[in-house]
Amino acid sequence: MTATRILRPVIAIAVLAALGILLWLATRPPPLIVQGEVSANRVDISPRVSGRIAKLNVDVGDSVEASTVIAELESPELTAALHMAQAALAVSEADLIRVNSTRPETIDAANAELAAAAADVTLYQEESARQARLITTGASTQAQVDQTARNLEAAIRKRESAEANVRLVVAGSSKEEKALAAAQVEQARASLNQQQVNVSELTIHAPISGQVTTRVAELGENFSAGAPLFSIIDIQNPWFTFNLREDLLKGLKIGDGFDVVVPAIGPDRIAVKVTMINAQGQYATWRATRATGDFDLRTFEVRAVPVNPMNGLRPGMSAIAAWSER
Repeated sequence: MTATRILRPVIAIAVLAALGILLWLATRPPPLIVQGEVSANRVDISPRVSGRIAKLNVDVGDSVEASTVIAELESPELTAALHMAQAALAVSEADLIRVNSTRPETIDAANAELAAAAADVTLYQEESARQARLITTGASTQAQVDQTARNLEAAIRKRESAEANVRLVVAGSSKEEKALAAAQVEQARASLNQQQVNVSELTIHAPISGQVTTRVAELGENFSAGAPLFSIIDIQNPWFTFNLREDLLKGLKIGDGFDVVVPAIGPDRIAVKVTMINAQGQYATWRATRATGDFDLRTFEVRAVPVNPMNGLRPGMSAIAAWSER
């Protein structure tokens, strides 16, 4: 009887405690669930020059490595422009050689003229000396002496002109002409380099490793510069994106971790680490629900990456996080 009296209060207390726990669980607010999605870098590949699709090496769903040739274009206009640039460079280089050199025959002719002029000077010097002797004996007149002197002076001037002509022929064109020819060679070489770059751009390479998700290009189609051909997603480096009101951040900072669940993969929790917290534009502001007493709350993009490599994540998959359990 005594044991029964003692047991009844204990049972009553236990029942009250159980009812209290049930009541607390029933009135406890549910944990806040936030939903995000899996994202990844996407690159839209476009040609830098216009051309016709001549070859396609990949299709939607194919995995590619960076620098892999995924398409080849053809452009007769660019090929013709390349040949023209090559010819223009050859012409300018030939002109540069011309202005920096003189034909041996031209130099020989100039030297021959100089030798003839020097011979005339020698001749008139001898004639002048003879006339000087003759005038002392009265066998020559002063007019003949003066004429001989003028002939000698003219011969000397002619020899000086021939010497200058030899120097001019040996030196070739002027410094200005040589500089102009050299500049034209550099201009032609730059034009050729540009055309070579344009032709090389007809071969399309994958800028990143990833998976082809979109292919617009078709064989034989013409595409202008900048028109999209492929889209490649880097599925090896995904991240999670959540858009949260600022009152839910609660001191969240770069490097903090929390767990997410991706329903498409399974119920297992995935540990992630915050890598970016960025305010969204004004259009993404959460508005107050009452006319007075509340204020607008900004929306922040929170980006997180898996702590450990995770296979199977695809852009667009939903990600769920119990924010109260952070």
